[in-house]
Order: sequence, then C-alpha cells, then structure tokens
Amino acid sequence: MQRLALATLSIFFAVSAFASEGLPPVDADLLSEPHLDIIPRTDEEAARIAAVTAAPTDFTKPQSFEANSAGAATVRAMGNTNAFSSVSANASFEDELTFKVGNGLFKKLWVSSPASTMASDGLGPLYNARSCQRCHIKDGRGHPPEIGDENAISMFLRVSIPDLARQTEDYLATLPEPTYGTQLQDFGTAGQRAEYVLEIDYEEIEVPLSGGETAYLRKPTYRAADLGYGDLHPDAMLSPRVAPQMIGLGLLEAIPAADILALADAHDADGDGISGRPNVVWSREYDQWMLGRFGLKAMNPTLNQQNADAFSGDIGVSSPLFPDPWGSCTAAQADCRAAPHGDGDDRVFEIDNAGLELVLFYSRNLAVPARRDVDAPQVLRGKQVFHQVGCASCHQPNFVTHRLAEQPEQSFQLIWPYTDMLLHDMGEGLADNRPEAGANGREWRTPPLWGIGMTEQVSGHTYFLHDGRARNLLEAVLWHGGEAAAQRDAVTVLPPQDRAALISFLESL
Repeated sequence: MQRLALATLSIFFAVSAFASEGLPPVDADLLSEPHLDIIPRTDEEAARIAAVTAAPTDFTKPQSFEANSAGAATVRAMGNTNAFSSVSANASFEDELTFKVGNGLFKKLWVSSPASTMASDGLGPLYNARSCQRCHIKDGRGHPPEIGDENAISMFLRVSIPDLARQTEDYLATLPEPTYGTQLQDFGTAGQRAEYVLEIDYEEIEVPLSGGETAYLRKPTYRAADLGYGDLHPDAMLSPRVAPQMIGLGLLEAIPAADILALADAHDADGDGISGRPNVVWSREYDQWMLGRFGLKAMNPTLNQQNADAFSGDIGVSSPLFPDPWGSCTAAQADCRAAPHGDGDDRVFEIDNAGLELVLFYSRNLAVPARRDVDAPQVLRGKQVFHQVGCASCHQPNFVTHRLAEQPEQSFQLIWPYTDMLLHDMGEGLADNRPEAGANGREWRTPPLWGIGMTEQVSGHTYFLHDGRARNLLEAVLWHGGEAAAQRDAVTVLPPQDRAALISFLESL
C-alpha cells in the first residue's frame, strides 16, 4: 500500500510537470494499462515483493534468484551468436511454434511493389532496412558504421524542427522536418532517391583516471550528406540512433506502472541529485495517454506500437496502427508518395494485425540468458561498488511483473533488468538536443543492462550508448553526465582494482 501511495504522488507530480511544460492535458490515471490482462496483487503478495526487491546489504554472496535474470523465463547462457534468440524458457511447445513463425516475420526480407510475392511486398519506397533483423542483428545491438558492411549498418538519424507556436521557456515542442519528416532513410526502391548519407567525425578526449590510468572518449559530430531532396531546414535537429538489443521486452512491458512511477522524482524531492521522470505518450491502440516504455526516449507505450512504428519508419511498411503506405515520406516527396505500394490486397495493410501479433509474440518472448559468474568474488565486489557509487539509483536492479491472465511467460516473475524505465538528464555530452514528447534534448530512458556482458559474443562488437560512441563499458560509464555526473566522477577516482571489479560485474549481467 505504501508503494502504491508513492506511485500516486509521483503521478500527481509528473502530471503537474507535464501540464506546466505545455504538453496536451494528461489523464492523471497513468496506472491504466489496457494492453495487459492484469490479476491484482494481494496484500500478502505485495509484502513478499517488497522484501524480495529490497536493496542488498550483504555483498559476500548473490541475492536469492539473482542468477535468473528473467525469472522462470530465463534461458541457459549459450556460448554462440544465438544467445539472444531463444524463446522464453517457460513457454509451452505450442507457443514455441508461434515464436518461430514470428521469428520468420522478424527476419523476412520485404520487397518493393508490385511483386509476385504479395505477402512480402510493400518495402519503402524509402527505408533504412529490409527486415527487422537487419537492424537488430541476431536480436542484439545494431552495428554503427565502422562495424560491418553497408547492408549490416543499423544506425540512422531522427530529425525534427522546433514548433515555435507551442514553445515555452521549459518545453520545446517539435514538428517533422518539412521535407524529410521524422527520420532520414538511406535506401530507396527502384526509381527513388535515398534521402542522405550519414557522415561521422570523432574527436578524441583524454580522461585521466586514478592510479595513473587514462581513458579516451570519442566525441562524435554527425552530418547528413548527399541529401536527395534538397537542404534540411536550417533549424533541423538530428538525433543518431543505433538499434538496441531485443531481449526481455515482454517482461519490461509487464512491470507495473505503479512500480515505475514510485521511482520517479521529477523535482528531486529527496535531494539525491537524481530526478527521473516518466515520458507520457499517446497510445494509437487505446486512444489515451499512457506511460512511455519503449524506444531510447520511451516514446512508445506498448511493444505492439513500438513494433508497428519501426515497420513504418524503418522499413516503410504500413499497418493498422501506422496506415500510410509510403512510410514517413512527406507531402514534399511527391514521387515517393506516388510510388507503388503493397497495401490494398487481402491484407489491407502491408502487414496486418495477424502479422503484428506474431511479431509481438516473438519480441515479447526473446529470452534473457542467465547471469554468468554471479558468485565470483570479483563480480560481487563490483556489485558492491555499483551500489556504493549510486549506479542503482537509475539502473534499478529488480522488479516483479504483474500477474497476467493471458501471458504466462511474463506473469509474476522476479526480473533483474537494471533499469527504472524513466527519463534522466544525462548532461550536455550525451545530449542530442532533440525533444521527443515529454523528453527534452538532454534526457534518455535508462537502458536495461541485462545481457550487456554478452554484446561482443552476439553482436561482434562492444559499442554502447544510443549512438555507439563508447567502445567499451568503461567509456560508456565515463560519458555519463547531468544527473549521473557524481556517479561518473566517483568511478574516475576509484582504486583501479575497484574500477576493474565494477566492469567485471557489468560483464556478468
């Protein structure tokens, strides 16, 4: 009951903050979760959950069930590139078949229209990839430009311009860029010009560390070159994105909104320097405001909307949620809008609800591998450092998911994602200066850390953060600023052996 009361207060403050920043009116009942068939918790269950999710005090041994990152859905950690591609361990045989069909759609290469393969046509006319798998390679992190060939790159630029009519002192509203929309596509179907070529320059920054050690960070500068439809608006704001890993998404969707909102502290009332807040976004499925959960700035409230958004923006494929057959082409791109499209047959849209449901089941059930070396002394010391320097203030270690009547794989699981699902000001160094809904240009959603130690094994690289600028986990930590500046600075002055232990802990996740 106390946790629910905290959540209610957090909702009040979050709604007040959004109202003051000029966003549309927000229903105060952000506890509404119409995408889930929830069985309410009992008081006895709430007490058990409070006990099992309490912060650790003993760092000489693992916590109970800590090795099972996804509860009963956890799978054995495989030693190959397929480690992120297993179905939830608690899925039934019949559901495993559904998972495999969804996997087929996730991997399917879409083709341009008209085509004899009518179930697969509808690509583009402008696009970033021909399949979901081309960005989320092996269901893991995407490849920045220096990794792999041009067909395996999964980095693009979001774009928008300020909406001066709705701008206030605290809130910068945005509009699509007049010619290019909200996302730049680097491929086009036959007869269509690609929108741009991404160019990146890096400046090396030296960071002194305790013990005579030195780290080097890469500060990127991004340019949209070879623009296919004329110059960008002079006020265009560009935001680079590398595709994140896919594991555990259904479990993140099943975390109670009340438990996420209980962690929000928009005005830093407790004075700890951390002021995470929710993004409040519009649900196309349910025609209401909901808690944002998915995307690097928590722009989508449900996994289904996240998937449909990616089909539209990344592949140019229409769906019931994003019905435009030309994807994100604007009215200024008349040739793109007039190009052949794949909708209008028996599917009505290029991917219909049946297809979306299969991809939804697949993405909900991509399993999280078990922790490795959870009881190793070096890892346990790193875990203690993680908590002592305050990393857990944003990277919340664990939650218990809702009881769900129709999703047994995600129902009532103790999970260890290491995220609070909230927006945080990460400082000027990581700022893209491009707002999205309630997220300002310095804010990002805390990314989950589960599986991060298997990135090289699955994805073939160790490039992290929203744009892949960090070449290893230490660089990713050192890029933290804003609310996390104190934690970053604490890491720089740690004894080298403690800094190494912290990285060992992260690599065990």
